[in-house]
This record gives sequence, structure tokens and C-alpha cells, in this order.
Amino acid sequence: MDLKDYLNPVSIDSPDIEYVSGHAGFPHSITVHTESMNLRDISKFRVALLGVPEGRNAHGTGTSMGPDRIRAELYRLARIPGKTKIIDLGNMKQGSSFNDTLAGLADVLVSLAGQNIFPVVTGGSSALVPAIDRALSELKIRYTLAAVDPRIDFIAEKREPGPFNYLNTIAQDHRSTLRHYINIGYQTYLNDPQVVNRFLKRKSELLRVGDVRKAIYLTEPLLRDADAAVFDISAVRQSDAPGTASPSPNGFYGEEICLLSRYAGISDNLKVFGLFDVDPGFDLRNQTAALAAQIIWFFLEGFAQKQFEAPTPGTSNQGRFTRYHVRISDLEDDMIFIKSNLTDRWWMELPSGEDKVSYIACSHEDYLQANHNEVPERWIRGIERLKS
Repeated sequence: MDLKDYLNPVSIDSPDIEYVSGHAGFPHSITVHTESMNLRDISKFRVALLGVPEGRNAHGTGTSMGPDRIRAELYRLARIPGKTKIIDLGNMKQGSSFNDTLAGLADVLVSLAGQNIFPVVTGGSSALVPAIDRALSELKIRYTLAAVDPRIDFIAEKREPGPFNYLNTIAQDHRSTLRHYINIGYQTYLNDPQVVNRFLKRKSELLRVGDVRKAIYLTEPLLRDADAAVFDISAVRQSDAPGTASPSPNGFYGEEICLLSRYAGISDNLKVFGLFDVDPGFDLRNQTAALAAQIIWFFLEGFAQKQFEAPTPGTSNQGRFTRYHVRISDLEDDMIFIKSNLTDRWWMELPSGEDKVSYIACSHEDYLQANHNEVPERWIRGIERLKS
């Protein structure tokens, strides 16, 4: 496919204020799609920035201005450390209908995956997430979706597709390969209790915002196991991010959302990252656009420093990993933990039948809990998902 059929070149004005100048600036970290650039062979790049200026099926049409406002703030920041090759592909051309935009975005994501290029998508609203589902499903990936969102975007009634019910669209698509849903930072008073219970019964992992903020580092294993991570800017409290159609006075602080983004960046399993629902029409002095740019910057900084490692049955004792057996009285077999000697990250080994094993990311706290003769909740949920 010719990506130029789907994308408009980058067009932004020079910033009035530059925080850093010269080669220390972000523009020197990337290659920019211009009118004269050939996009047929971009395989040398590892990351592609992609804006989707789509305001239809959103609660505020101002989300269509989000990508360019975010890009303008991003280009004012410092360059990304390291030598990761990044390209800014510009903005998606808007389809004649919202579904055409979804189809076009899915095509672009599949094309980038075929060239082993990681996409970073800025919306637009969360109503665009089904395009990510279409792409991963077309690639035959049974995927885990991690959403940093104050809401579980599912509504127990029939409505027009939108940012608050994109999970309905995914659930109704028989081609979808979504296997597991994680919500990080949901706010109880913004969610239907029946919807919460529905997803808990499906073995989804739902973390309330207060619990996450008590020990935010425990979200790293969740994002490490995810195939797709989507961030809704309304997960940030209104005082830090007013520029969205559905703000909340509670939520994450700016520093916390950037840390979550960095955790997503260092994940060596993630295949797509999306940031949605920035609406400049509600913003104050570009505050939300600036925070969104910093969220993307921290993701890219994490991506540039990621360590590709995953334990396997044949390599777990070859120096890089240490294997721990823990005896728990309620279990027939030992619980097995794997620790990376390089990054200090942890995994659990789960029996998956026929003498096969699977691995899920976990924390050091899970290991300590097992040493106190307690079965970690993450192990229980992992076993339940394998059985189902």
C-alpha cells in the first residue's frame, strides 16, 4: 500500500518559545513526512507517530484539533535519548464516514506491523480504538488491551458507537481476537456497577485509581503483558488536564500518567500505543496538549531504553534469569517464579496443560506473598484465563 494515499504531511508553525534549541530539540530525534518524501520504504524506522484528526462519534468535535496541538507541544521538547529511529507520518486523511476512517487507520496499522514499525497514535476520541482491534485481529493476534481510563467504556444498552462504549463495538465484532481487558485507574462513581461486575466475571483486571496511586509501580507488570495500551486523557484530574469533553476533579496527576506511559514504553510485548480525547476547545493555555506531548515523550523515552527479554522453558537458567520454586500448602505443585538478573523484572510460570507452560509478568511483591504461603491474585486470575 502507498501510505501517501492515507496520510497528509506534517504541517506546523515554528514554536514561539523553544525550551531547547539546536540539536538538543525533539525535531532532531525524528524524520518528518513532507510533501516530497517517499513513504513506500520506511522499514528503517522503529517508531511511527500518527495523528488521527477525527471529531465524529466523539462528545466534542474539538478532538479533531488534538493531534496538531499535541504535535506542536511535542516539537518544543528535548530530543529522545538514544538512537531509536522515529518518523512522524503526519495526519490520517479523514474518511467520508467515520467507519471509513476506522478502516483506513486499521489498514495503516497493519501496514506498519508488516514493516516491524511501532505505531504511536494520537486522536481523536477513544471511539477510534476499534481500529486497533481490527488491525490486531487481522494480524491474528489474541491480544490483551490495557486501558488507562476513568471509565470502563462499555454501556449495557444499544447506542451509537462512541468514546464511552467502544468496547461494545469490539464485543459485537465476531472477528475480534481480544482475549483480556485491563483497566488502570477506573473511578467507581463514573461506572455502572453492573458493568464492573460483568467484566470481573470475565476475569478482567480492574484497578481503581486510588489503589493504583498507592503503589503505581505494581502496574508495570500489567502493561508489560499488554499488546495494546490506550490512554484516555480524562484519566488525569481536571486541574492537570482540563482539555477534554469529560473531565473529572479526581484522577492521576501529570507525573503519574507520564510514569504509566513510560511503563508502556519499556514493555517488550506492546504492539501499539494510543492517546485519545484531547480536546483543545476545552483547554487552558494548551495545558492539556502540553501534558499529552509529555506523555508521548515519556513513552518514547521508555521505548528507546527497553530490554527485550522473556523467559522460556529452555532458557530460564542460562545466566540471564534465576528460577525460584515456592512451596504453598494449598497447591499440589510448587509455584515457580522467574527473575531477570539484568532488569530485576519478575514472571510467574503457569501450567497450561499437556506439559506446557505459560509466563505472565508479576511483581516482587507477588513473590514475597507466595513466600508467606499466600497464593497471589495475579496467579489465580492467570490460571482462570488459561482454563477459559
